[in-house]
Amino acid sequence: MSAAPAEAVVAPTDLQVGHEASFSRTIAECDVYAFAGLTGDFAPQHMDEAAMRASAFGRRIAHGAMMVGFMSRASTMVTAGLSTTNKEETLVSLGYDRVRFLAPVFMGDTITVAYRVTAVDPVKRRTRAEVRITNESGTLVAVAENILQWVRNAAPAS
Repeated sequence: MSAAPAEAVVAPTDLQVGHEASFSRTIAECDVYAFAGLTGDFAPQHMDEAAMRASAFGRRIAHGAMMVGFMSRASTMVTAGLSTTNKEETLVSLGYDRVRFLAPVFMGDTITVAYRVTAVDPVKRRTRAEVRITNESGTLVAVAENILQWVRNAAPAS
């Protein structure tokens, strides 16, 4: 998909059901530390290896909220060919519904984030997409539904 000029009116219909994007990334210890520093979430599940050895997981786990951040990256990838702001509208995420963390993500795991548009509503000016994260073993570790909205810009002051 080629980029639309900034003057173009980009509509939800510029995304079609089935449009998708995906990427893979290995979760490093430094990612977990950086995320903890950014969010202030220094919970032992993420930071204390000794405590987690005695847990059901046997080792530290990555933040679930980090996975939601990766979902956001995938949404920007699927809309990368669109002008997400123009004279008339700005594309924004309304959020993620039905977010579930189904299995732990460990440091060293390689995750694949897959984003697929499942519905386009030109009247409400929205799209919905299924987001799935799997690990290198193919285990589904997180899911969500993302809603994108085209928001009308205010008329310029004269």
